[in-house]
Amino acid sequence: MTEVDFEQLDSYPRYKLMASLIIPRPIALVTTIGSNGVANAAPFSMFNMVGEDPPILMISINRLKDGQLKDTAANILHNGEFVVHMSDEPMAQKMHDCGKSFPSEVSELAAVGLTPIPSRCVVPPRILESPVAFECVLHEKLETESRYVFIGRIRWLAARDGLIDTQAWRVNLREYSPIARFGASFYTRTQDRFSLNDAPQEAPPAATSIDQL
Repeated sequence: MTEVDFEQLDSYPRYKLMASLIIPRPIALVTTIGSNGVANAAPFSMFNMVGEDPPILMISINRLKDGQLKDTAANILHNGEFVVHMSDEPMAQKMHDCGKSFPSEVSELAAVGLTPIPSRCVVPPRILESPVAFECVLHEKLETESRYVFIGRIRWLAARDGLIDTQAWRVNLREYSPIARFGASFYTRTQDRFSLNDAPQEAPPAATSIDQL
């Protein structure tokens, strides 16, 4: 076994190891509104579901080298609202391009060619091309030396037509293929899936219909 004492490592090698080993990670493409009224969009892979009662999710945003805040963090601190989008392959390149450095007066949505549409409960826009959008208000925040961790309370969910059965509250996973962040600069697809049974069987089980999950 390779043993690593994290207490003896600087922050950058710790980041490299964690970001390349804790994978795949879902990607939050987050829209916010700046104090100048410009819609900002940026992707973050330190993101996940936290709980359902209340319905909360988490995004972790690093500080810049000079200690300044990224626009997304500054905007959430300013007005407490944001929208978290999932990304699929058709919008993958545009999602990635939103991570480039743009002046705060330039909207990444316009720069990369994504379409803003009004949200229902918050001011930041939703993205038309995204299969799923969670409209959030700031529930709680945690500040570390290197990051802000924002806990968002979901107020509204919007999903592409045909993706959610609102009678059975099931997701049609055959129609849902978000991408995820892999190690280094790589992404990964989610179409290659398999199921596991609770108890071992002598013969391989029939494939579970993933659109019934």
